[in-house]
Amino acid sequence: MKASCRNTALLLISTALVLGTAGTAMSSPNVKNRDYYEQRGEMIWEVHTNQKVIALTFDDGPDPDETGEILDVLQEHNAKCTFFAIGKKIAAYPDVARRVITEGHELANHTYNHVYFKAPVSQQQIQKELELTEQEIFKVSGRHSSLFRPPGGMYDQTLVDVSNSMGLRPVLWSWHQDTRDWNRPGVWNISSKVIRNARNGDIVLFHDYVHGQSQTKEALKIILPELKKKGFKFVTVSELIGLSDRQQVNKDRHLAF
Repeated sequence: MKASCRNTALLLISTALVLGTAGTAMSSPNVKNRDYYEQRGEMIWEVHTNQKVIALTFDDGPDPDETGEILDVLQEHNAKCTFFAIGKKIAAYPDVARRVITEGHELANHTYNHVYFKAPVSQQQIQKELELTEQEIFKVSGRHSSLFRPPGGMYDQTLVDVSNSMGLRPVLWSWHQDTRDWNRPGVWNISSKVIRNARNGDIVLFHDYVHGQSQTKEALKIILPELKKKGFKFVTVSELIGLSDRQQVNKDRHLAF
């Protein structure tokens, strides 16, 4: 009886651990840990910097209603952010995507069809999803993006290799800054999580499309002024990368010569 209880407990613990890591690396022998990819510069979760900067990011747009409302709030507080956009939505709402760029924000790749890349991942599928989205980004901006966020945060070695070879670095988010705004947990829950956990170099995950009544815009009205009071500056992910301690050391070394 005791052995049976112990086995049951171990099974429950194992299940909890699996569920707790959902939305990051896929269960595959080809997946290395976060440190491996960050040290090689092949993926980004957040940036180490001594500067008081933070990157707010938005997934799943552009949306004709929600994206515009979020842009209004960002403009009011002079906050620059990164939008990981879905290719077919850029094609459907090019004017909204152009507004993102015109107002100084960054438009990045979030696949064409919002595909969850479950193992085993096809190299051809990844490449097609990214290429189609890059075509739409180029149409509205005249340039290609350099960043890519896999839907659901799902990745394996094939995805990392293919995206990097295309000049698209995979970007996830700070583990303590997943707002889960897609689940509509409440304006206070979204805003307090971001404000309470804010650290230099954070990458915060929001969505500019939520099924149902989004709470993100109202949360931003609280988050932006509070973080400004704390001295934070809002930058795009590309700007954040440029302000990393490693980049600053390399810059100083270059200037020294």
